[in-house]
Amino acid sequence: MADTGSLSITIENKIATITFSHSASNSFPSDLLHKLTSELNQISLNADVNVVILQSEGKTFCAGASFDELLSISDFETGKKFFSGFANVINAMRKCSKIIIGKVQGKAVGGGVGLISACDFAYAYQDAAVKLSEIAIGIGPFVIEPAVSRKIGKTAMTELTLQPTNWQSADWAKEKGLYVDLFDSQAEVSEAVDHLATKLASYNPEALAEMKKVFWKNTGNWDELLYERAAISGKLVLSDFTKKALNEFKK
Repeated sequence: MADTGSLSITIENKIATITFSHSASNSFPSDLLHKLTSELNQISLNADVNVVILQSEGKTFCAGASFDELLSISDFETGKKFFSGFANVINAMRKCSKIIIGKVQGKAVGGGVGLISACDFAYAYQDAAVKLSEIAIGIGPFVIEPAVSRKIGKTAMTELTLQPTNWQSADWAKEKGLYVDLFDSQAEVSEAVDHLATKLASYNPEALAEMKKVFWKNTGNWDELLYERAAISGKLVLSDFTKKALNEFKK
């Protein structure tokens, strides 16, 4: 049976901690994307939560889309639906009434960079390099582009996109605004995230919710835009170039 990954949620002292995991470097198959979207939507309405911490297990933060599932896509509707999964998550993150803190303990690729960008605040370990590999496999970071560009700017987004085989260091990502700060040990990352979450959880939740709206002003068109982008990816993933490239990457 295919690994669909896991998602766990703990709520304590007004802080919801969402932890995702998948055996393939924390990549996201459709089921896991759906679960994350659902949990974010529920937490947004939960009066017992003021702040969210988004984290993953293991050494890698997130490897993006599931290669196995990408390879299995054989028609446009299935492709569009799969990439819409990332659109759903990003939209759920931006609409969530709670401040979302990203705890980035390792490298992030593709959709993983999109998740970090959709957080309101992110702390990272010094080895948390980033890469957008999509162009190299015949598609592109279409769905996540609005979130990434909003966070680091069009120039840095272009740099990542057009150098799909190059890792950009965590220092580069901090300089561009993806991370607020970097830490020399995983323990320090955890301590910083916990300290920030505890402080934020003590503030007026109504004020935090209103500030969240301010942070994400002028993104209402993403309800349509991200799904239009998903359709582009859904088409490109069917190309012979992409199928061949995905098989090569898996080797």
